[in-house]
Amino acid sequence: MTLKLYGLPMSTNTTRVMICLHEKEVDFELVPVNVFSAEHKQPPFLSKNPFGLIPVLEDGDLTLFESRAITAYVAEKLKETGADLIRHKDAKEGALVKVWTEVESHYYDPAVSPIIYEYFVAPFEGKEPDKSVIDTNVEKLKQVLDVYEAKLSSTKYLAGDFYSLADLNHVSATHYFMQTPCASFINERPHVKAWWEDISSRPAFSKVVGGMTFGQNQK
Repeated sequence: MTLKLYGLPMSTNTTRVMICLHEKEVDFELVPVNVFSAEHKQPPFLSKNPFGLIPVLEDGDLTLFESRAITAYVAEKLKETGADLIRHKDAKEGALVKVWTEVESHYYDPAVSPIIYEYFVAPFEGKEPDKSVIDTNVEKLKQVLDVYEAKLSSTKYLAGDFYSLADLNHVSATHYFMQTPCASFINERPHVKAWWEDISSRPAFSKVVGGMTFGQNQK
């Protein structure tokens, strides 16, 4: 049975799941959700995710929401297929993947997402970017990136010398971040820059990046 993914290719959370599915070389159907007409707040969608947010994954009779939970499920269910994103054969490596997956969720994303919102979503909605929000979160992000720079000076990827879910979960948001004036904060950290150039050049990401734009079929 083909997996169904409800979402939008411009959404960082949707593309996070899409990248994971492509890494696993699995077929799936992307079902567009028109968030601009509030389709995600209507009963049919709310029956899939009561919080009214994309994405949602349907796998037979299983319905999942929350993008990181979905990528973890896909990585576990298809652990013998495609890239080993959870290092399931090595408990220590697997634990490190979990640690850095948590770091992305609790430290990196809370700093980078507000910056992306101000530079992309606010203008899309006819608003001016809020410089105070950007500046506050840049300071938070710089501290996170300093930790990353130190970690990546000793390993190629965040959890070790292997690409994993910990790296994958960063890709979609960082793609947008690198199109902002704040991109220099990654570019000036050589190990973080090399890591980003590596994880953003993978074939799985190349299959989704074309849809990551705030300019087409959004209204």
